[in-house]
Amino acid sequence: MTARLIVCTTCRHSDEEPVDAEGRTGGQRLLGLIEAAGADVDGLRVEEQACLWACASRCSVYLSGQNKPGYLAGRFAPTPEDAQAVVDFARLYAASPEGAVAYRDWPEGIKGHFIARLPNGD
Repeated sequence: MTARLIVCTTCRHSDEEPVDAEGRTGGQRLLGLIEAAGADVDGLRVEEQACLWACASRCSVYLSGQNKPGYLAGRFAPTPEDAQAVVDFARLYAASPEGAVAYRDWPEGIKGHFIARLPNGD
């Protein structure tokens, strides 16, 4: 069963800086870092989406899977550390038949970043 990790590509770096010196948004930079960190994760497909409507919580991601609740998380920095925390949580989520990850197993870098837990749409 495949889990989808969707990264918002239009998230800004900050209120003052929509893009970095290379013209990339914070979301685009986070996407690249997540793709690199998650390249070897079985059962995880990384996707991009232009705007997840979580602009106040940039950079944001959405994690979903068949017959699993979805998780919207944000307030990440486009850094290797934050990307790795997202991927580490996504790995646990993908491996769980119900999409349940015990709080004690959450990577430190994911704590405090969840915006919403959404029921599965199936």
